[in-house]
Amino acid sequence: MRPSLASKPEHPPTAPLKQKIRDLLLSKLKFATTSALASLVDYSLYLLLISQAYVPTTAHRISAGCGMVLNFFLQKRFIFALKRRAYMAFAISVFFSLLGIEIGAQIIRGLNQFTFFAEHQPITKLVSMGLVFFYNFYTKRFAFERRMW
Repeated sequence: MRPSLASKPEHPPTAPLKQKIRDLLLSKLKFATTSALASLVDYSLYLLLISQAYVPTTAHRISAGCGMVLNFFLQKRFIFALKRRAYMAFAISVFFSLLGIEIGAQIIRGLNQFTFFAEHQPITKLVSMGLVFFYNFYTKRFAFERRMW
């Protein structure tokens, strides 16, 4: 016996996939918003330190460290559902952030080998920040929610 038309699902089979994609994009947008605020602090402090004759990699490590702490509290409050103890999420987040800061420092070191980037530190910092963004999203998701995807 054939099922009636009334027993068909309301949404096509692709609806759950579309919802997952929408949720993922929304979470990345929210992450980008809080990250933008922390990045503004990071970027501004970096430029200030560079203007005071700090070495670019040292300036990056200091400014990114300040941005890291601000970012943790913003993401804890507005982005991720905390699924572990706060101190554990903080420790994991700091570990991944320090690794990300070092990745960014090495990107800056590598870019500064090129005259253009050595002479244009604001662009160098932006390139580094852009490259580390997705690494940060997935590692922070793991730190807070115990999942990567």
